[in-house]
Amino acid sequence: MVLTVLETPHVIVGAAIATKVGNPLLAIPLAFTSHFILEKVPHWNPHLNTETEKYGKPTKKSTYIVIADSTLALLSGLVIAQQALPNLLSFLTILASSFVAVLPDLVEAPYFFLNLRSRKIRRWINFQKSLQVDAPFFPGILSQVAVILASLWWLAT
Repeated sequence: MVLTVLETPHVIVGAAIATKVGNPLLAIPLAFTSHFILEKVPHWNPHLNTETEKYGKPTKKSTYIVIADSTLALLSGLVIAQQALPNLLSFLTILASSFVAVLPDLVEAPYFFLNLRSRKIRRWINFQKSLQVDAPFFPGILSQVAVILASLWWLAT
């Protein structure tokens, strides 16, 4: 449920914020904050938390979804950041904003994928779970696609 896959919408929103805001002192905190705002948009995720409680780890299917989405998210952030070159400050601001936009979920990865079960990470997972608005698969994926398309439109304008 948590480790908000899909990470790609978070990265693209973070990159769009950085591109449009420009100032890293403002863009990076805004990108971080965007993570929690996006948690309130109804969306679908693999049920990593439920699977971990039931099976001791996420299922292979969910793990493959996480790997594919994380790869897409990383490539998306790099492609958007590369558009800022040769302006190194903008490039780095976009990368940093993309990273902090998913950081709240990255903190959870050791719990699910490395079997590091600390109380602090568990509390963080519960906090994020309390914010997240889950949706069934089809409408949940549609909302994430809508967020991506709106962010890409914002980048293009």
